[in-house]
Amino acid sequence: MIVVADNLRITLPVIQQAVERFDPEPIRQMANACKAAGAQAMDINSGPLTRNPAEKMTFLVSNVRACVDLPLVLDTTNPDAMAAGLAVCNGRATINGISLEPEKLQRILPLARQTDADLVAYLLRPDGHVPADAAGRMEAAVQLFAKCEKAGITAERLIFDPIVAPLAWQDGNRQNMAVLETIRTLPDLLGTPVRTMAGLSNLTTGAPDAATRKRYQQAFLPMLAAAGTDFILMNVLDPDLMRTAKACRNITAGSIFSWQ
Repeated sequence: MIVVADNLRITLPVIQQAVERFDPEPIRQMANACKAAGAQAMDINSGPLTRNPAEKMTFLVSNVRACVDLPLVLDTTNPDAMAAGLAVCNGRATINGISLEPEKLQRILPLARQTDADLVAYLLRPDGHVPADAAGRMEAAVQLFAKCEKAGITAERLIFDPIVAPLAWQDGNRQNMAVLETIRTLPDLLGTPVRTMAGLSNLTTGAPDAATRKRYQQAFLPMLAAAGTDFILMNVLDPDLMRTAKACRNITAGSIFSWQ
C-alpha cells in the first residue's frame, strides 16, 4: 500500500497564492514536508487552472521535482496543464485522471495514449455522478477497461478509483461499503490483476472538527488496506494517520512480521 500525499492542492490559500505569484518557496516547503513525513508519492492538485494553465502546471511540477524525487500524480482537469506537467516530470508520472465522462475521454485519454504515464480511472457514470452501488462501479470499470484497452493502454498502467464518498451523504455508509466490495472484486471481474486507489480525505468532507475527521479516517484506513487498496491518497502531515498507515502496511505486507 503506497501512501500518496494529497497536501499540495490549490484549494489551500498558501498554495493558491504561491501559484498566482509564481513564488516557489511555499511549493518547495510543502513538498519537502510531505517527503519528510513519509510520503511515497505526491499528488499535485492544481484544479482546473483556467488562466495560464500550462505555465502554472510547469511551475508546480518543476518546483516539486527540484526538491523531491518522489513519483508524481498530476491532478488536473485541464488537458493543456496536464500535457505541460507531463513534459517536465523527468520520469514516469500518473495522470489523475479519466472517467466515462465524454469530455475526459476525448481530451485526457489521448494524452495517456501518447505517453507511458499511468492513468487513474474514476468509476463514475458518464454524467459524472457517483454510481449508487458496487454494481454500478463495476459496470463503469468494465466500460473504462474496454475503452483504455482499445486505446492501447494496458491493464498494468491503470489505477482504478472507486470513489470514496463523504460519510455526510445520505447513503455515505452504504457507498463506502460498496467501495470496499469493488476493490476486492475488480481483479476477478476484469480477469487480470489491477491496481486501485482511494482518496481517504473524501470520507470526512464536512466533518465538524479535526478530531472527528482523524477518528473516522483512522477507522476506514485499515478497511481499505484489508480490501487490498494499492494507493491511499491522504494527509501525510497527520502523524497519527501516518502511523496507522505504516501499521496497516506491516500487517498486510505478506512478509514475515517483525516488531523492528
